Amino acid sequence: MADLKIKPLADRVVIEPQEAETKTASGIYIPDSAKEKPQRGKILAVGPGNKDEKMEVKAGDMVLYGKYSGTEINIDGKDLLIMRQSDILAII
Repeated sequence: MADLKIKPLADRVVIEPQEAETKTASGIYIPDSAKEKPQRGKILAVGPGNKDEKMEVKAGDMVLYGKYSGTEINIDGKDLLIMRQSDILAII
């Protein structure tokens, strides 16, 4: 998604959530109704930051974020999240 039509402001980032696992390590398949919301994703766009907080993340980073973090948006048929950098827990 090189031509993203959204530019986040201040300390916000746009994240593409990764698909939830469909199979456990022991080989059991998880039905769609039992899947949890993914908590990891790839950063697609980063805002410029603000005077109090410089941006630690960059586009292309894989990150972990809180279960209920961010706002869900749909751009060009893709479900994305927009959230503050402070909602990101770690870069992986």
